[in-house]
Amino acid sequence: MVIRDAICDKKEELILTLVMMMLLLVVAATLLYYCENEAQPNAFSSIPAAMWWAIATLTTVGYGDIYPITVPGRLLGGVVAIMGILMFALPTGILGAAFVEAVQKKKQSPRRCPHCGKLLS
Repeated sequence: MVIRDAICDKKEELILTLVMMMLLLVVAATLLYYCENEAQPNAFSSIPAAMWWAIATLTTVGYGDIYPITVPGRLLGGVVAIMGILMFALPTGILGAAFVEAVQKKKQSPRRCPHCGKLLS
């Protein structure tokens, strides 16, 4: 129940974080497409194709099947990798704070008998 309460309490923040991740994905793929398309037209043939690289980089999986070779592309790759770590740490902090709040609420609420429901002293 604590997990559900924590997620429900921070629903808006978690949705906002997801929207920010999606926006970062699109921006990273678009920028890398413009940096790498001329140098690697087969690997980065379109913005949706560049999204595969952006997903692998943002999630820090880094398959290595496609990667930037130009200096601006490599710089962007480093920035995107760091942003990916930060973006995945953000929901962790939000949920951690929500768990602490939920546990404190539960400790502060009056205790009731599990059988009859009367308040315990």
